[in-house]
Amino acid sequence: MHFSSSNSTLLYLLATLLLTTPIYAAVPTISGYTLTWSDDFAGTANTLPSTTNWIIDTGTQYPGGPANWGTGETQVYTNKVENLSLSGNGSLSITPIKDASGGWTSARIETQRKDFLAAEGKKMRIQASISMPAVSGTEALGYWPAFWTLGGAYRGNYQNWPAIGEFDIMENVNGINKVWGVVHCDVNPGGVCKETDGLSNNLQCSGTPCQGNFHTYTLEVDRSVTPETLKWMVDERVFHTITETQLGSTIWAQAVHQGHFILVNLAMGGAFPNNQHGSATPLAGTVSGKPLRVEYVAVYNS
Repeated sequence: MHFSSSNSTLLYLLATLLLTTPIYAAVPTISGYTLTWSDDFAGTANTLPSTTNWIIDTGTQYPGGPANWGTGETQVYTNKVENLSLSGNGSLSITPIKDASGGWTSARIETQRKDFLAAEGKKMRIQASISMPAVSGTEALGYWPAFWTLGGAYRGNYQNWPAIGEFDIMENVNGINKVWGVVHCDVNPGGVCKETDGLSNNLQCSGTPCQGNFHTYTLEVDRSVTPETLKWMVDERVFHTITETQLGSTIWAQAVHQGHFILVNLAMGGAFPNNQHGSATPLAGTVSGKPLRVEYVAVYNS
């Protein structure tokens, strides 16, 4: 096929435009819901996410909180763009990096708002489009990405977990092609949520693996039904359900009827990946630099 020089120039310009124009994943509209809050991570490449929306956690614990974020994870969280940055193309990356001495850095963010909840008789959805780090097998040992919430009363106290409630909307460890959904509540150890493990279920991602592919992870809080219900979904497929009856009305109210804040982080090592592997992680062969990518985080209310 023959192209004139003018045609060739036009094709070059079109190709350049396609490669350089930002492609933003639109925050979806959901029937029966109104968008309450969202971040689509639009912004300049190699910059931090909006501090209007997010608090960037740093170090190895909250001030006065449990060491290693209460989980035994080994990384240090930073506010460096090497660990946490916008892509310039409508996504956020959290990238764990191993230094020359074998230590790890990564990132963790949490919403400034801590009042996300379902009103009495109504529903709420917390949802994100996420691509888990594209790593598996022995190279992934210790990777622990998560999209989750904590009861707003935890902020500034840091000693009242798990009574304040924790909803793990998406957890994954060691590059396994599964998503875990978990609720934490009541007392630790033991209690109705069987702490420290919580009440959980998991599901393999369908169509494409969780690792390296975007899937939609959702928690639905439904206070319009009796008993009130929590549902975890991946790509709209329900894989975990907890009802008020299971927890009891008092514990349910403590965990569900109070505002929450949202967190996104990528830990390295800690109780969950260690338990799944059967020994401490990460290992010498765990690879550095595989990011967790997020296209949007959104909260909806009916």
